[in-house]
Amino acid sequence: MTNFNTPDLCDAIESAGDIPQATVAFSDFGGVSNFYGAIATVLCFEDNGKVRTMLETQGNGRVLVVDGGASRHCALVGGNLAELAKKNGWMGIIVNGCVRDTEELAATAVGVKALAAMPRRSQKRGSGETDVTVQFDGLTFVPGHYVYADEDGIVVCEKHQSL
Repeated sequence: MTNFNTPDLCDAIESAGDIPQATVAFSDFGGVSNFYGAIATVLCFEDNGKVRTMLETQGNGRVLVVDGGASRHCALVGGNLAELAKKNGWMGIIVNGCVRDTEELAATAVGVKALAAMPRRSQKRGSGETDVTVQFDGLTFVPGHYVYADEDGIVVCEKHQSL
C-alpha cells in the first residue's frame, strides 16, 4: 500500500482550488489504518446480507462504504467479513454503524473504520441497495470516486489523487 496522509492530501486538494470532503468521526478497527481505493457502496439498515454479497466479489483494490444509518443496535461487519474482504482484494471497509470481533478485525490486514463496536450481530435478510450514492457525516460517497483513510480521518475525491 502506498504511504500517504490525509492532511497532506487535503492541503494538495485545497491548493488546486477545491475543497476536500473530510471527516474524523470514525475509529480504526482493522489491521491496516492507512488505505484508499475506488468506492463501492452498500446502503442497509441492521442487515448485513448485501455487505457479505459485495465482499464475496473481487474487490480489485476498492473500498466498501457501508451506510448503516449510524445504527448502534447491531454490528454490520465482523471478523469473518473482514477476512473475506482481505481474501477477495478489498483494501478497506468504512461502516456508518458498528463492527464486532474487534480482536479479529485488528489481526486482519484490511482497513476497517466504523463508529463503534457492538457485540450483537445484524439480521441477514439481504435487504438494502448496492452501488448507490450514500451520504453521511457531511460526505458523499459516489461509486467509482475515491476515498482515502488514515488515522487523521477520511477524505473523498472525485478522481484518484497522486500520492
